[in-house]
Amino acid sequence: MPYLKKVDVPNTADDASTQDVVNKMLDRIAKGKEQAVREICKELDKYEGDILLSSEEWEKQIAGVAQQTREDIHFSHARVKAFAEKQLESISEFKTTLNPGHEAGQRVIPIDTAGCYVPGGRYAHIASSIMTVTTARVAGVKNVVVASPTRPDGSVDAAILYAAKYCGADKVLCCGGVQGIASLRHGLFTGWPAEVLVGPGNKFVAEAKRALFGDVGIDMIAGPTEIGIIADDTADPEMVATDIVSQGEHGLNSPCWLFTTSERVAKAVAEAVPRLIALLPEDGARPVAEAAWRDYGEIYIATDKEDCVKVSDQYASEHLEVHVDPKEQDWWLDRLRNYGSLFVGEETCVTYGDKCSGPNHVLPTRGVAKYSGGLSVHKFLKILTWQRMNRAANRELGAVAARISRFEGMEGHARAGDARLAKYFPEERDDLLKRAGAKMTEHTDAWVPLAKRAKVNASTGGS
Repeated sequence: MPYLKKVDVPNTADDASTQDVVNKMLDRIAKGKEQAVREICKELDKYEGDILLSSEEWEKQIAGVAQQTREDIHFSHARVKAFAEKQLESISEFKTTLNPGHEAGQRVIPIDTAGCYVPGGRYAHIASSIMTVTTARVAGVKNVVVASPTRPDGSVDAAILYAAKYCGADKVLCCGGVQGIASLRHGLFTGWPAEVLVGPGNKFVAEAKRALFGDVGIDMIAGPTEIGIIADDTADPEMVATDIVSQGEHGLNSPCWLFTTSERVAKAVAEAVPRLIALLPEDGARPVAEAAWRDYGEIYIATDKEDCVKVSDQYASEHLEVHVDPKEQDWWLDRLRNYGSLFVGEETCVTYGDKCSGPNHVLPTRGVAKYSGGLSVHKFLKILTWQRMNRAANRELGAVAARISRFEGMEGHARAGDARLAKYFPEERDDLLKRAGAKMTEHTDAWVPLAKRAKVNASTGGS
């Protein structure tokens, strides 16, 4: 058996019941707007305060954030911003000539409003505030709105609020869950409906984004966070086990996978993980990590490096660490294709990426990395195309477009090309229309604009 540890529990949520709950809430909010959100916040979170955080209250709540926390947020922001700026540089507008007299191009235009969801339940996700808001701002988004759940005392975590403000958020909504996502989408309390919703969240947040997708863009439909680790015989099993445990504390159903070419490393990690989990706080992370490893932890012993790559790519881990001989790191970097974000070498790890190292931590799960990457400036940009041509270019384009249209059975499309051939080249009208595949009948003049049999004046764009 290639698996030292294999689980049968699929990584799926109770989709049907979750969808039912979410759809009912979304419908209620679509009808009741702001009042419905207030009622839901009272029912679910016992919160009756203002949903839209005022500037004064925002400043008041962040006043107590410790200086060290502020500096750490600044550190993370600087790296996330620098990486996003390099991404932005990689996207360019251009103009090219496709035929004589025919030019086309690409424009890069930011969306107007981004809705950034920042979780604040079991953990205060400061980094999610940094990752989403910073990236939207670098992309040039006009309005950035954050939604984050309130704590039992009725406030949003102060460090989340500080990060949101420092990174450039315009407004904050004090509500989480489905009601937070719906408020962002519909522009409730702000008047700024989001064109794109981004950020991680629980299964209800993920389902709300799924349900709204189409009316609004989303970063991805994310499931429980995942870690995959590739290890060869040079890997330190204790370090591998430490990193597995670090991600296991995320949730009861967070998959933790090891793909290794070394049976020795596999057995050592299998022994170390439960021992390290037992050292976590009993009233917090320990029971969560225990369940994640028990129900979703797997260890695969590969026959060789190629087999290891193949299996890893099948899993398409959200996070993928590579603990291998440093001399072979580039081999793995060149061959691995499916992952949300890659961490090459023991010296880097998922924790760094999650918190402060630069590349975004909003990443694809559940195999989505087979066809999509994580959150980037691209998500907030529209790549739009345009084209322009002079009349001379129509001689060839008009005939080709008309012939293809007629082959497809779309005569109306064809006649848009015919009309231009007739107007721009009146001396050659009949010959060009025949080339375009038009049937020359007594009715031709009825649908082809008549043009003077004279050269079109050059000042109007003639040939």
